Amino acid sequence: MRAALVLTSVVLLSAMPAVSAKAFCGFYVAGADQELYNNATMVVLMREGTRTVQSMQNNYEGPPEDFAMVVPVPVVLQEENVRTLSNDIFDRVDTLAAPRLVEYWEQDPCAMEVRAEGDFSRRARRSAAPMAEAAADAEEPMVTIEAQFEVGEYDILILSAREATALDAWLRQNNYRIPEGAAEVLRPYVEGGMKFFVAKVNIERVQFENGMAMLSPLRFYYDSDDFNLPVRLGLLNSKGTQELLVHILAPNQRYELANYENVTIPTNLDVADSVRNQFGAFYAALFDRTIEQSPGAIVTEYAWQATNCDPCPGPVLSASDITTLGADVLPSTSGGMVANATIAQPNVQGDLDRAVAGAILGTRQAQFQTCVQQAAARNRAQNGSTTMSFAVAANGSVSGGVQLRPAYGDEPLRACFASAIGALRFPAPANGQPVTITAPVVISVQPTDPWQVMNQMNSFVLTRLHARYSAELLENDLVFRPVDPIVGGREMPGADGALEKGSQPAGANNFQGRYAIRHPWAGPVACASPRRGVWGGPPQGVAGSTQPQAAQDIAFAPRGNVNLREMLKSDVPELSLTGVAAAQPAAGAAGTSGGPTGGDVADDGLCNCRAVGARAASPLGALVLVLGIGAFLFRRR
Repeated sequence: MRAALVLTSVVLLSAMPAVSAKAFCGFYVAGADQELYNNATMVVLMREGTRTVQSMQNNYEGPPEDFAMVVPVPVVLQEENVRTLSNDIFDRVDTLAAPRLVEYWEQDPCAMEVRAEGDFSRRARRSAAPMAEAAADAEEPMVTIEAQFEVGEYDILILSAREATALDAWLRQNNYRIPEGAAEVLRPYVEGGMKFFVAKVNIERVQFENGMAMLSPLRFYYDSDDFNLPVRLGLLNSKGTQELLVHILAPNQRYELANYENVTIPTNLDVADSVRNQFGAFYAALFDRTIEQSPGAIVTEYAWQATNCDPCPGPVLSASDITTLGADVLPSTSGGMVANATIAQPNVQGDLDRAVAGAILGTRQAQFQTCVQQAAARNRAQNGSTTMSFAVAANGSVSGGVQLRPAYGDEPLRACFASAIGALRFPAPANGQPVTITAPVVISVQPTDPWQVMNQMNSFVLTRLHARYSAELLENDLVFRPVDPIVGGREMPGADGALEKGSQPAGANNFQGRYAIRHPWAGPVACASPRRGVWGGPPQGVAGSTQPQAAQDIAFAPRGNVNLREMLKSDVPELSLTGVAAAQPAAGAAGTSGGPTGGDVADDGLCNCRAVGARAASPLGALVLVLGIGAFLFRRR
């Protein structure tokens, strides 16, 4: 029976009553213009060297046998590259990096002792963490199943295709009714030598709770010189503007976009008391205004060491969390064997320039690295060398497979090498005769250093990037680049006594979207030298808490119901906004503790993190990676 596509490739969007998304199953209206923001997605990526680990949660309500998705990937994935995860880790990532609202009370100006150093300053210092063209012979199939295996409740296929129209046809012939125009969107991925990760639910292996199928999140990893995220497929049947949250974990490194404008969210703003019950709507308005000022820009909302925070809206990421999200397969933190493959300059028999052949072969270095690492995971790799040989046909395509002499590893390793090379296109030999290329491959396998593993686990930086996109605003896949650290959004006064504003260059990443409700001291001031502007917990007898509130589910926060200017008590020059003047002492005024806690709020000596108790799962935290970023989600019937 034909499969009806009822879901966007990025997030579930219901088109039939029997199918819905647990979190994002409809539209909401953004203001009087009735603009529709119909989806939101969160992605968790981990990056080190050439290795990328991508995690995604498939929170799907409907017949589980109807669920399938397709994600472009740069290499052929094997079973050891793919695993399932538990759901709760995604909400922890989202909560930790979300913009936060804090509430402070001015301490008794006559009771506060002068501290030698603000607690936050001390804690902050301790917490600072330092495509080659595709080609093949005419006799080869247009669509090939490169790998096939089972992971959890999913049946996995890895497909390659010679032509986009062939892949389009294959999907349709295999009972997936995909949107019109899909072939044109698939074309750049196919021509770039990308493979296609296909996951389909096997109903016999699904677990049920209270009659509902519980689909496990998926994680997979690969090696590629490029660090990017395919998103163009997600626009195929989008009917409005979508939200995209990308969280990146990397040792000592934050990231931004290389091919889009980047801005940071305005931060360290004092806000009105009314924001407490409308924080989502307030932050949505602030984000909307930021995007209006910089259309198409990608907004950095967080960049901080993942194992601490200040203030903390939820628990920090533990070593176990970081391992789950991919540290177990990164070279420096895997705790196992690290394998490296080096390709030497090739020898060419025939009419083809050796330097050109070497340069083209070098574009597959990262894939060879993945092949050897996979072999090491199977205990089929060791220090040694082999020579790889293959033929180039008269039209420049690779033909006849790949040989390894002497034999090395196992058949999956040779097949992995063959897949990496098979998509290459070389210049057609001038004399029209086939060419033979041989290239030595030197392989080293070494155990990781346990001390290095421990240090690296504490060095991961969590970067949160927030985009709003449509077919007009996001025409290209996201390409990431490493950038220098920044700070901002801390309770840190500058030389003038005012809190720092915006983002500033720094030696370590400590940037967050942070907004404060402040209650000036309302009691008597009977001393000769009162100290104003010392902020902490509520005075005795006053109800309240300094526990931060996280802004989640921004895609579905109500729009058009708040006056941003009236909710601000701080000016926001970068957005041309002037806030309502605050009748209170300046935050962080000279002589203050600078700390967000005080009074009867205990100081844990590090970051005053408080693990939040159980709460209702947020839609974004629940959906988080239905992803396919760049994936098709299909309903099969």
